[in-house]
Amino acid sequence: MVSVTRLPVRVATDPDHGGRWTSLTAGGREWLWHRDEPRRRTVRPGDPFADAGGLEECVPTVRGLPDHGDTWSRAWHREGEEDVAECPDFRLTRRIGERGDVVVADYTLSAVPGYHFVWAAHALLDLSPAARIGISGPAVTRLYPDEGDRWVTGTWPSVDGVPLDLLGPDDGSAVGAVVLTSQVSVHDGADTLHLSVETDGQPVAVALWRNLGGFPQGAPYRSIGVEPMLGRVFDRAAGDDGDTAVVPPTGEVAWRLTVTATRRV
Repeated sequence: MVSVTRLPVRVATDPDHGGRWTSLTAGGREWLWHRDEPRRRTVRPGDPFADAGGLEECVPTVRGLPDHGDTWSRAWHREGEEDVAECPDFRLTRRIGERGDVVVADYTLSAVPGYHFVWAAHALLDLSPAARIGISGPAVTRLYPDEGDRWVTGTWPSVDGVPLDLLGPDDGSAVGAVVLTSQVSVHDGADTLHLSVETDGQPVAVALWRNLGGFPQGAPYRSIGVEPMLGRVFDRAAGDDGDTAVVPPTGEVAWRLTVTATRRV
């Protein structure tokens, strides 16, 4: 008889280097993928993205300018129980707590009312080719077949003939997608990682980046991104009305990321 057991989730972060999540473990398994990127520890605001893996905080955009946002390349500082990133146009605070077996990250972005932004928990995961992405469907899905801003709209899990729920072996492809949902599960063997985002009055989604050795040109590698987000576009400049988060008259937007893990035994 198969049963499902909840596993304690634990997190480690690096506030000095963009607040990056450097570890996300459950039941002895490290979920975050990493790669050797010597530029990562010396980046400065405005530098091209240095992909070292882990989970990067991407805000106010993912694609576009600044590349992968404005917080990943800055040192954060500590105020009480919160990590804080001070950026030219906004202030981001994050409080991560381990509540029993669950990890909860609470965020607040402060900026002038009307400020538009996208946030993504840019999590690159260490997954086998047999892993699959679980999203309760049908869900509206925007498939980005290349690195541009154009997308094809369809319904999860397959858009334009591309099955997005499956990973598979390296085949030289690289696609992105934004799924209009607040929850996603990643199944790999007996283990499942669950991520969800919640907020009031702002659009939410889950971004996917399935790079099976198709990116970057000249030196491709495999990387799989599963990214809860505010907004529903990669580049805030390419969004229509309702595609980005917008700071209300209070001057603040608050949201929560919740991470749980289970194992079949």
